[in-house]
Amino acid sequence: MTDAIATAAAALFEAERSGRQIGLLSRAHPAWGLDEAYAVQGALVAAKVAAGARPVGWKIGLTSRAMQQALGIDTPDSGVILDDMLFDSGATVSKGRFIQPRIEAEIAFVMASDLAGAEVDRADVLAATGAVAPCLEILDTRIRRADPETGQPRTIVDTVADNAANAGLVLGAQRHPPQAFDLARVGAVVRRDGVVEETGLGAGVLGDPVIGLVWLVHRLARYGQGLKAGEVVLSGSFIRPVECPPGSRIAADFGAFGRVDIAFA
Repeated sequence: MTDAIATAAAALFEAERSGRQIGLLSRAHPAWGLDEAYAVQGALVAAKVAAGARPVGWKIGLTSRAMQQALGIDTPDSGVILDDMLFDSGATVSKGRFIQPRIEAEIAFVMASDLAGAEVDRADVLAATGAVAPCLEILDTRIRRADPETGQPRTIVDTVADNAANAGLVLGAQRHPPQAFDLARVGAVVRRDGVVEETGLGAGVLGDPVIGLVWLVHRLARYGQGLKAGEVVLSGSFIRPVECPPGSRIAADFGAFGRVDIAFA
């Protein structure tokens, strides 16, 4: 099993470097579950760190009921954010940087203090948060979205192993105290090339984006881990993923909460 996990992580590492996707791990290893998927993710992140990357935070995904039902699960997933994934709002992503990029609109939490433990609740999350900010997450797929022979779509095993499809983070310039807004009612209008593609509210994330962080801290507690001061945590998307073919220009208007822009060469 250990050899298979290491082989899968190495294949994902090379897929990102080369821009060539690999086949579904869920098809190659039908007995794998979330434990094996997170083991692959851990090995992949370790390989990136060994190559010079530095962990700077976490992402929470699959927080909407619709996405969970589509994958037949009842829990979110998580991935690791590395420093080479960060983009400034208004930047242009170089051509070929990603394979099949998509974006999602989210609320980012910037931690002011460490936070860990299975008893952490909503109030603890807010107390440990230094600021919240508008953001876009860039998703990518180092694993094919479907098997070309059988048509089998990716499963949660593939997504988690692929670092929860995490590829980039675009933070808006605005920073707010976490209590300054009702985060469940913070929303965004997302345009691609000037056309509205998606709209949504923070309530789409488990009813309250803060609850996403509660879930993450509880999951990490099972492994003796937690959030650290200075880390950025993406609380989960409240829109469906928007495809970003070459030449796309994305503008996310969060109203009084802020704005985030990114372009793809």
